Amino acid sequence: MQKKTLKVLIMDLEQELLRLGYTKGSLNYYKKRWEMLLKFANERNELYYTERLGIDFLEKNFNILEKDVSGTLIQSEVQNLRVIRMLGDFQLHGSVLRRYYKQTKILHSPYFIEVINDFKHYCIDKNYSSVTVGHYTKQASKFLDFADAQSVTSCCEINLILINNYIKTLAGYTYKTVEQQLCSLRSLFKFMYQKGLHEKDFSLKIPMIQSRKQTRIPSVWSAEDLTKLITAIDRGNPMGKRDYAIILLVSRLGLRSSDIKKLTFENFHWEDKQLVFVQSKTRTTLSLPITQDVGWAVIDYLRYGRPKVDSPFVFIRHLAPFLPFTEGDHLNQIISKYMKMAGIPKGKKKVGMHSLRHTLASLLLEKGTPLPVISEILGHINTQSTTVYLKVDIDKLKECPLDFKEDIVHD
Repeated sequence: MQKKTLKVLIMDLEQELLRLGYTKGSLNYYKKRWEMLLKFANERNELYYTERLGIDFLEKNFNILEKDVSGTLIQSEVQNLRVIRMLGDFQLHGSVLRRYYKQTKILHSPYFIEVINDFKHYCIDKNYSSVTVGHYTKQASKFLDFADAQSVTSCCEINLILINNYIKTLAGYTYKTVEQQLCSLRSLFKFMYQKGLHEKDFSLKIPMIQSRKQTRIPSVWSAEDLTKLITAIDRGNPMGKRDYAIILLVSRLGLRSSDIKKLTFENFHWEDKQLVFVQSKTRTTLSLPITQDVGWAVIDYLRYGRPKVDSPFVFIRHLAPFLPFTEGDHLNQIISKYMKMAGIPKGKKKVGMHSLRHTLASLLLEKGTPLPVISEILGHINTQSTTVYLKVDIDKLKECPLDFKEDIVHD
């Protein structure tokens, strides 16, 4: 394919942004920057776009690199980097990558919109969790949008060259992100083949990534930091009562954030002191004992913290309108909030709710609890997922017992 000049590349990219529905304001912003870039290239007698040209342009006109090193780069200036990155992506892949989809539809082709809707129902019929369905449909939509940008108009036109070119766009993403995207593609192509949208089953051609779960070291909390985190919670206000109960449910019982968000009043069997629910991830029923500290924390929240709203869900947001947490909310902001209040540095460890599950599992393992028992507590279908905790350094484990004492508010 003949290499496009910078001028032609910009013209084609502008047409792609129009197809994608970019606003007039955004288009004007990009056009002004690209006009400046064209002038800069002409002054250097350069006909084609290169990464070096883009970096030199940013440095001369916006002093980007120096500001980045000094830490004085502001958000509006970061957008100038997007101007250059978009040109490079489009030149290399013929598509606009790393887009922000919050206010923009991913797909614009009526045909592909219908395909993705059918694929969504296919995933639901497969009994995938709602989180998995959402993830698969979003990632599949991105692939179909890429195909649309390459002038592909139907599923039967998809070929291995197109698929390989899309996979190349994933370069630079984390291992986990690539793994998830390939899983989504595999499911999409299986759907296309089974529904007769394509004569070939490309799911068999998607490269398999060797799982690295068994080599990953889980993030665990020390006793000191976990105590600091919980102590920082203001259990005298309604939101603090909610957050305290949530954190105990994770660190004491090992619940996933997706399950905490979906807990209803019916899940708490108070007379039997049991918490019974269907897990979002595995779709299996899990029954856990309601420990004294967890039980009183939840009761304290229900009595004196939870807004008086008619909702079957136990935990809700405390900003009007008082609604349940969304599916995309992993509750990580709760951890980050109290880490900041407690003065706990984030460092290189993950600070999401899942890190508290890791801590519970690692502690149980260090105390000699059999893996099948830990698997049952964490809601794993088998012990394979639990063996990851064997990788935690035993000396590190001894620094993080959960045997600290706290006063529970009973009234």
